[in-house]
Amino acid sequence: MKIFLTLLLMSSAWASHATPKILSLQAQANTIDRLLADKVKNTLPTLMRKNGIDMWIVMAREYNEDPVIRTMLPATWHAARRRTVLVMHDPDPDLDIETFAVARYDVGQVFKKAWDKEKQPDQWQRLIEIITEKQPNKIGLNYSNFEAQADGLTHAEHQQFLENLPPEFHPKVVSAEKLAINWLETRTAAEMAIYPQIVGIAHEIIAEGLSNQAIQPGVTSTEDLVWWFREKVRSLGLKTWFHPSVSIQRADASNFDHLRTFDSRPADNIIKAGDLLHVDFGITYLRLNTDTQQHAYVLKPGESEAPDYLKQALINGNRLQDIFTDNFKVGRTGNQVLKKSRQEAIKEGIKPSIYTHPIGYYGHAAGTTLGMWDSQEGVPHTGDHPLHANTAYAIELNAATFIKEWNKEIRIMLEEDAFFDGKNVRYIHGRQKSFHLISGFNNLQLGD
Repeated sequence: MKIFLTLLLMSSAWASHATPKILSLQAQANTIDRLLADKVKNTLPTLMRKNGIDMWIVMAREYNEDPVIRTMLPATWHAARRRTVLVMHDPDPDLDIETFAVARYDVGQVFKKAWDKEKQPDQWQRLIEIITEKQPNKIGLNYSNFEAQADGLTHAEHQQFLENLPPEFHPKVVSAEKLAINWLETRTAAEMAIYPQIVGIAHEIIAEGLSNQAIQPGVTSTEDLVWWFREKVRSLGLKTWFHPSVSIQRADASNFDHLRTFDSRPADNIIKAGDLLHVDFGITYLRLNTDTQQHAYVLKPGESEAPDYLKQALINGNRLQDIFTDNFKVGRTGNQVLKKSRQEAIKEGIKPSIYTHPIGYYGHAAGTTLGMWDSQEGVPHTGDHPLHANTAYAIELNAATFIKEWNKEIRIMLEEDAFFDGKNVRYIHGRQKSFHLISGFNNLQLGD
């Protein structure tokens, strides 16, 4: 009877993992283009004026895309075509941003073709004609010593641009580093209306993967589960932006090794009853990314929930999250938030490690870096970037807890996507506060 009830409960649990609703490719493209048009019209003017740049030029050649131009192409373009030059000009605070495509084609609905090769064979000279006509005060280009995603202008393109630009405009050329970062890091209201659904899909996939629908204790290995996630994402028509990882902490002699969580995991690590599983997983959908780390516990015979000592370790991890996100303030740098949060956590008896990053168009996105796992004293340059309102982060950290019953220290490694509105941090689709539970019933004999 006990085995029958267990099987009945497991069947109900499996049924609860419904396949997430994914839009058709056409609907996805329409949504991406709508979000882009909204952001250019309603967000870009503020960002350009904030940074004092009245002309922003973003250019790239086919298959050598600037990270910024990839976010500005229409959904039906998989890459820039030939040389694609996008020009954004702010003529007046009371007028809309002007957008031009110095290219052979319209670049979607936002950037209209502004070059007729038959009339002006030289693409560079057509760009110079626009600059001369608009007479900008500052021309922003995407080059940066420290921010990779703001450094998309290639050496050759930069060189050719300056060779063609009249000398009187050279003093007006500036780095658009901060503008590019602000464009990449800022999440619009329209984006945030759909982001919870995207993170929810990722959470649903994780919940299914950390269940007996994907795991047979004693048989399934961590590598099997990694590939289950890859196959599941493919079956839904989605993409992963990194290869998932699955790791195990258990009552054995091995100690925590951060590198093994993503770099050198043993492929034959079979999942067993009593294991604490950890998964690191993310998807890309509608040009936005997720990044999540959660835990599951594999029940031993006779158990119906995780042991109290593991529950307490998770509580410690959740408390570290609260300490950390309570310190988010507009204008504070990532290094300042990191230092203050670590001090407060240590004072409470928590052993913290914080390595949080922005998320959005890219999984490891541009913006404020708040620690790295191997840089707990602060991160130069990107850690000095101040927090801004309307930005999203993968709140990534771990709290170490000594487990007396295992005679060793374990790490609760958590990562959940969150939105900072300028006053408060809220988790986009909630966060893990209890373990996923996996039945170890198949280790039992039906006669037991």
